[in-house]
Amino acid sequence: MNTLHRSEKNRAKPVRKGLHPKNLHNQGYDFPALVKSHPALAPHVKPNAHGELSIDFADPLAVKTLNAALLNRYYNIVGWDIPEGALCPPIPGRADYIHYIADLFELEHEQPRIKLLDIGTGANGIYPLLACQIYGWECVGSDINTQSLENVATIIANNPTLKDRFTLRTQHDKNHMFEGIIQPGEFFDVSVCNPPFHASLDEALKGSQLKLNNLARSRGKQKATTQSPTLNFGGLGAELWCKGGEQLFLKKLIKESQVYSTQCRWFSSLVSKSDNVKPAMKLMRKLGAVDIREIDMKQGNKMTRVLAWTFN
Repeated sequence: MNTLHRSEKNRAKPVRKGLHPKNLHNQGYDFPALVKSHPALAPHVKPNAHGELSIDFADPLAVKTLNAALLNRYYNIVGWDIPEGALCPPIPGRADYIHYIADLFELEHEQPRIKLLDIGTGANGIYPLLACQIYGWECVGSDINTQSLENVATIIANNPTLKDRFTLRTQHDKNHMFEGIIQPGEFFDVSVCNPPFHASLDEALKGSQLKLNNLARSRGKQKATTQSPTLNFGGLGAELWCKGGEQLFLKKLIKESQVYSTQCRWFSSLVSKSDNVKPAMKLMRKLGAVDIREIDMKQGNKMTRVLAWTFN
């Protein structure tokens, strides 16, 4: 129990821009270099109110094209694309998650060849893509949406070096995360997850409207007043919302992780809402987790965190 107490206090120290020291995006975006490696980004790059090159982060196409440029230039991933309405993840923050997960194993001097399971990989497949390219890990991405998996399969096909390192599996039961995905006798070093954090589509749309308003204020403009706000970072259906929201999803994830505690060394999840941290940790302790890590992450003005736990 003392180990647990120490681990909970052992939070990662913030660095420049709040990103992990190994994060390639600590210095911000080099737009001229990004345009050079991915010319499709050029039409979206313009001086902002401060006279600095930027993009309109309220424009879904601009955000998606920036992601494709970042993945191309820094991670050698070509042909990355997502369907309209799919979740478009901020690359620096997602890379942070992978770097902090890597720290769990460096501290323990474990083998460099890690096997990672991404619960709900979505249409973007971002965590396995980054883990494969940054650390050379073997990754499995699971999702209940077959169309999302088909899109990720296309990305893998565009990048032959991923073929033997990134595989996909369909979750056929919406009530389970690990069952039906982790096979008998199979072992993973870590699982990662970006839970849906809204409890309904209406809540997700209101969240997007708030985000658009914040972006408008940052550019000195009036509030956005669209009747049906664009989800500028995308994410429809199970990617952004589920019954019970993030809190209930985490509860299910933690409970089922105990069942598979002998087949996965570390379990982890992004936690968007700070109010969900204490109940999640309380449940982990109750179910017998012997080590819990809360890792704070910051990207710009946004604060989030990763919870990692193990029963071994």
